[in-house]
Amino acid sequence: MESTLPLTVATRPRISPAAIGWALALGALALFPLVPAGEGQAFYIELLSKVMIMAIFALSLQLLIGYTGLISLGHAAYFAMAAYTTAMLAPQSEPGNGWWLLVAAMGAAALLALLVGMLVLRTRGIYFIMVTLAFAQMVYFVFHDTGIAGGSDGTYIYFRPEFALFNGSPLGIDDPVRFYWFVLAAMALTVALLAMVLRSRFGHALVGIRCNEQRMRAAGYATGRYQLGAFVLGGALAGLAGYLYAIQFGFVNPEIASWHQSGNAMLMVILGGIGSLAGAVIGAFAFVLLAEWFSTLTEHWQLAMGLFIIAAVALLPQGLVGLGALLRPGRAAWRKTRENGRVRPGEPT
Repeated sequence: MESTLPLTVATRPRISPAAIGWALALGALALFPLVPAGEGQAFYIELLSKVMIMAIFALSLQLLIGYTGLISLGHAAYFAMAAYTTAMLAPQSEPGNGWWLLVAAMGAAALLALLVGMLVLRTRGIYFIMVTLAFAQMVYFVFHDTGIAGGSDGTYIYFRPEFALFNGSPLGIDDPVRFYWFVLAAMALTVALLAMVLRSRFGHALVGIRCNEQRMRAAGYATGRYQLGAFVLGGALAGLAGYLYAIQFGFVNPEIASWHQSGNAMLMVILGGIGSLAGAVIGAFAFVLLAEWFSTLTEHWQLAMGLFIIAAVALLPQGLVGLGALLRPGRAAWRKTRENGRVRPGEPT
């Protein structure tokens, strides 16, 4: 006989504050195009689309830096590989198949990450950082110094792709609002995928390897395979960002593979907070929007941006994502509990 007793506190389903925060943030972003903003609305929609693409790029790097302990300065190589794959496979006279181009772009980025990972994961520390940078520069010079896809001048994508729906009718994303929602859906799926991965046995193994690789190896874990898996997944997600970047702007050039593109992604991760999915997204929003704002104030906006990042890192060691904990003294006990190990380190937020 089915019990009619009310749920107790122990059995009542709980919704984490992080899930509520994600739901509110994604809901606000989804409703933004519906809010009238005058003549500048189209500009803000395009700008936020770019910000969310960079957020996906930062999330892909967060997996490596924040959860696996792999500091890569060559992450832009996978971003650029996907963008160039999209440009080279897209038809010149009609919209291409968006699903096919997406699979090809992410597949090319993942394959490159696999090849690079099998070589660079043999190194550690500063050597790992420099070797990843070297491979990214090799990709840059391949596209810059050869005739592939226009050489140093880059190449164009003349039509945004179309996506076939279940009923067979194509869905175009030429409209800025449709493209905005498409990018938002991609960012939400990226967050959901990474949250699932990090809560799985694979994700916990990555955090364990980051904390003490020798102990994990002694426990019987094939640490190299786990790191390579994270490296390939991070490259594939960077490829998703590169694919979206290419179809948004309709143009790619070798600069998207340069070292400063990888550096920008690393700054987003550091600015938002290392070891936090929310931190990667917040860091991307802060970095891109502040750079846009500073550029309207002065021609020396890079100096202003640099001073802001220095101040943020000095005052907020945990990044912008830790600002709420500092402003709420009631969470001091939560921080103490986390430090004592009662909360799993590396738990996605």
